Amino acid sequence: MIAPLAYPAAALAEIGGCFAIWSVLRLGASSWWLAVGMGSLALFAWLLTLVEAEAAGRAFAAYGGVYIAASLGWMWAVEGVAPDGRDLLGALLCLVGAGVILARP
Repeated sequence: MIAPLAYPAAALAEIGGCFAIWSVLRLGASSWWLAVGMGSLALFAWLLTLVEAEAAGRAFAAYGGVYIAASLGWMWAVEGVAPDGRDLLGALLCLVGAGVILARP
């Protein structure tokens, strides 16, 4: 099963790509970061195609929980804002939901 590897890599690629664009539009970074962001978002989309699922929507839905947890990790590691208890509880609930979706027979 490749999902445990593809989902975290996809989350990093998506968050990094979105943050590159955020940096240009909100933080005044060089417009060259748009190219980095677009490349990272293309990598994200490709990584999700590696997940074995009979429907794209199911692969995307399960990915949502991983994305939420990874976003909180990014917030802490890159932006210096520690998640609080509610953030962590919400991420845990989402990861449980993703696990339920992935655990189909």
